[in-house]
Amino acid sequence: MGSYLQLNLQILYWLFVAPFRGEFLDIGEVFHQMIRIGVRAVPMVCLTAFTIGFALAMLIAREVTPLGAFVLIPHLVFVSILEQLGPLLVGVIVIGRSGSAVTAELGTMKVSEEIEALKVMAINPVRFLVVPRFLAMLIMLPVVTVFGDYVGMIGSWIICHFDLGWSTANFILRSMESTNVWAFLGGLVKTVAFAWLIITVACHAGLRTEGGAEGVGQATTSSVVYSILSILVANAILTAFFYFVLGK
Repeated sequence: MGSYLQLNLQILYWLFVAPFRGEFLDIGEVFHQMIRIGVRAVPMVCLTAFTIGFALAMLIAREVTPLGAFVLIPHLVFVSILEQLGPLLVGVIVIGRSGSAVTAELGTMKVSEEIEALKVMAINPVRFLVVPRFLAMLIMLPVVTVFGDYVGMIGSWIICHFDLGWSTANFILRSMESTNVWAFLGGLVKTVAFAWLIITVACHAGLRTEGGAEGVGQATTSSVVYSILSILVANAILTAFFYFVLGK
């Protein structure tokens, strides 16, 4: 835990203190990592979000049919995806695809002594390797999550339009009336917290890898497990905060 907190402090230093001392980051590397971490994860995120929205709409439609409360379908799907399922599912997808890749990449560099070589050349590994990935994850996870949220709503629209006979305009109107900005902002805050946890856990596990190829595999596995556990705990804490403190 001590080394993890130290890594976070170093990231904050290179982001907020070092630029005032004339030590700037490589913006090109940040954009390169944004493509690797976020853009290339979009197809899997879209497929996951679409199937979840599609299945969730069918489940809710089945439950509300005896009550005749069809108007609740967009509301329940919107709230479920925007506040809970969207951030969590996209976070898990990004952990499995991008977080594990970051850990494996840094772990391989660690066991092959490439990170030690950077130190010998007076290049700080956190500045050169970690911070660009951190910024890329912090930017791209919220963007990808918002995109996935609306793809999920397309899945629910298919059920409402083709099975229940709703018009597209009616579906959009009901969706907008039944939700509020807090549902969107709450999910967005969660994605930022998830991005921080995912990338810092992945980088920390990669930088502490030992034991050759076997160690890289173990570090990648532990990174995925701890990342998923951390975002689940963070989701529960943030949901409780929104519910009990903000009343939203």
